Amino acid sequence: MLKLGIPSKGRLMEQCFDWFASRGITLRRTGSDREYAGAVEGADGLALVLLSAGEIPRELAAGRIHLGVTGSDLVRDKLADWDRQVAELAPMGFGHADLIIAVPASWPDVDTLDDLDAAAAAFRRSHGHRLRIATKYHRLVREFLTRNGVADYQLVDSQGATEGTVKNLTAEAIADITSTGETLRANHLKILADGLVHQSQATLYAARAADWENGAAETLAGLAPRLGFDPKAL
Repeated sequence: MLKLGIPSKGRLMEQCFDWFASRGITLRRTGSDREYAGAVEGADGLALVLLSAGEIPRELAAGRIHLGVTGSDLVRDKLADWDRQVAELAPMGFGHADLIIAVPASWPDVDTLDDLDAAAAAFRRSHGHRLRIATKYHRLVREFLTRNGVADYQLVDSQGATEGTVKNLTAEAIADITSTGETLRANHLKILADGLVHQSQATLYAARAADWENGAAETLAGLAPRLGFDPKAL
């Protein structure tokens, strides 16, 4: 049996169900809203597993599910050398969001990453500690800033409303997901001109560590033409 992990609730679950339905595979949740049980129609050998979007990268890496749908930002941030652990099968065309670096709109001379690097150095000289950037995406942001030569900063963890950390004086800048930028503007933040870290969307992945014996590989090959990916991608 080939196990497919899908986000367990909300708009992302509904969009996943619609995407598979348009390809002749009906996924549905069974039981109450508190039960994470699901059923599949239209694809023999496929089982539905409902998980949080944040759990899916971990379950893929562990090989406990064969396929999973989650944001490309989560896979890249949670899995070191992600492409060695999972194969990207199909971008799905929904769940779009940009991971960006934003600073206070009141910083008139900070519009680029070079400006941020200079501001961070000046901040440390003035305050005696590094400029704080609040984020949930530590690996992605650290790698991005390192590639772009930004130093003298520290990442601080944010599991709540990241956009509010600057107003609340727990950070000087942020790195967060945005779709429209409205929340950033409401919190008097601006995106750096070259501060796009990653353009995310919901993506179908396959686990390299999963057990592909006992018919799972054959089921995947049968699904490939319907779902629009190369069966040799794994």
